[in-house]
Amino acid sequence: MEELPTFAQRMREARESIGISQKQLGIQAGIDPSGASARINQYERGKHFPDQLTAQRLATVLNVPVSFLYEPNDQLASLIRQLGRLTPEERQRLSDALK
Repeated sequence: MEELPTFAQRMREARESIGISQKQLGIQAGIDPSGASARINQYERGKHFPDQLTAQRLATVLNVPVSFLYEPNDQLASLIRQLGRLTPEERQRLSDALK
């Protein structure tokens, strides 16, 4: 079985973690309701990839940083996702502590 592209894997993971359907994700991201399910399905199967603006909208709905969707390393992707949940002040404190 062929391995899916990183974007496809991460998007499906994020969508399933918040418990919404492909159609719901597409509609909330501004995709026409008549094609929302099919379009998200194509993204999750790695058949097509969204443009940058659509990827940002999808990330917003999924409540993840857009970089999470593209990060191939599982450990880094997990860190990116966790960092995205922090407030700007918490991120600044962490950044200062890491220096």
